Amino acid sequence: MTEAGRRVLVAMSGGVDSSVAAAVLVEAGYEVVGVTMKTFCYSGTGDHGKTCCGLDGIVDARRVADRLGIPHYVFDVEEEFHRDVITDFVHEYAVGRTPNPCVNCNSNTKFRDLLARGTQLGCARIASGHYVRIQHTSGESRLLRGVDRNKDQAYFLWGLPPEILPRLLFPVGELTKGQVRERARELGLVTAEKPESQEICFVPTGNYRDLLERSLRPRHPALEPGRIVLEDGTSVGEHPGYAGFTVGQRKGLGGGYSEPLYVLEIRPAEREVVVGPRERLFSPGMVIGAPHWLTGAPTEGAAVEVQIRHRAPSVPGTVVRSTSEGLELRFVEPQRAVTPGQSAVVFDGDRVLGGGRIDAPVREEIPA
Repeated sequence: MTEAGRRVLVAMSGGVDSSVAAAVLVEAGYEVVGVTMKTFCYSGTGDHGKTCCGLDGIVDARRVADRLGIPHYVFDVEEEFHRDVITDFVHEYAVGRTPNPCVNCNSNTKFRDLLARGTQLGCARIASGHYVRIQHTSGESRLLRGVDRNKDQAYFLWGLPPEILPRLLFPVGELTKGQVRERARELGLVTAEKPESQEICFVPTGNYRDLLERSLRPRHPALEPGRIVLEDGTSVGEHPGYAGFTVGQRKGLGGGYSEPLYVLEIRPAEREVVVGPRERLFSPGMVIGAPHWLTGAPTEGAAVEVQIRHRAPSVPGTVVRSTSEGLELRFVEPQRAVTPGQSAVVFDGDRVLGGGRIDAPVREEIPA
């Protein structure tokens, strides 16, 4: 590799994973430049400093960079982050879907936009602390699951632009979380024992309805009361706003029935939350809208694996229909709570083929 090709920009959130990613590259002889992204997420709340990209993160990332002897910069990406992540998050809840903002952040702000800025600093590659692997050959670059399946983050990266794959590095993808923490201890990094961030970074209070109320117009239908109904339209209660519900949810539905009820569907046009018994949560298949492929799209009849939520195992399925507008899959066994708006990621073994947002589950007819 040329000298220019050894200058790498590392996205440093201030956590242990990105800290060790930077350290591994320094040890490998790369010329490392650390960058932390300043987003909207930590302004205006009492908990703002402790989010994954908040003020504490910036301080810790800089302390790690100083320890490693590398330069560290802070990039203000508030405008891009709001455009590509927060606006979409609000819109999805407004139309009755359940978004996954981390996918949008990775697909846009964290890699695409960061790569453009890194190029201005003379960096040929971008690296992060994600638990995934990438294999570069003369013909292609293949994105693979991380070795540590408990921490694998391939689910969040299906939306990466395929043309940037050859310029990506994931130094901790071959390590387990325990090994990463041990490396951080050995190096004396301040982030070695830092706990993981669990909340949505721009909703540090954990109550996303606060954000929706600030972002949506007054009396938006998503935040207005409506009916809780059975699949046949029978009214069984009232909700305070359908934006507070997601498929598979049980909490907040009241009682009075002989068996628990779960959210089956959101009908935004009618402001209705549809509920039913647990067995009605299972779907034999789903439709993914506007799929995005890191490699060629699978053909009809292809056997694949698909993951429909973070921390869920991938399950086998078959491609029924494959076009640029949509992909229909049938599961080998029915799956629970197939949720519109969530990501569905398609795999061939460990390799990420691509993915998309779930448009709708395939529904079985109500038994007579």
